[in-house]
Amino acid sequence: MVDVLSGRRLLTREGEVVEAEAALQNKVVALYFAAGRCSPSRDFTPLLCDFYTELVSEARRPAPFEVVFVSADRSAEEMLDFMRELHGAWLALPFHDPYRHELKKRYDITVIPKLVVVKQNGAVITNKGRKQIRERGLACFQSWVEAADVFQNFLG
Repeated sequence: MVDVLSGRRLLTREGEVVEAEAALQNKVVALYFAAGRCSPSRDFTPLLCDFYTELVSEARRPAPFEVVFVSADRSAEEMLDFMRELHGAWLALPFHDPYRHELKKRYDITVIPKLVVVKQNGAVITNKGRKQIRERGLACFQSWVEAADVFQNFLG
């Protein structure tokens, strides 16, 4: 479980609540800072959705990977609309959780979209996840897994 989200409740795209500990244990976690009103976010989100789907949903053996959306939207309604319209089956920090702002500070988020891939202890593997997915596609995931020390036997 990613320590940085310890004790938090997360939301599914359908609005169900899940415990972060259970959902993120032994996974590489990508914190996705974005907003529905942001054109670059709307441009990148379908690519992230395809990346996630190939790794997790459609894989013969699902990869140890989870995305946690940290919204920069203006309202909970805007956030949920963006999630339902473009997001994959990943998780989100609830809009009204003030921890969203602490995460933005901790990971120095000054522009969106930003995909920060973190280890279980919250240390940054890369803050250039968006660029890496665009340039290397699924190949970047193996280097994230190795850096995260999650499942050394994951072969992709």
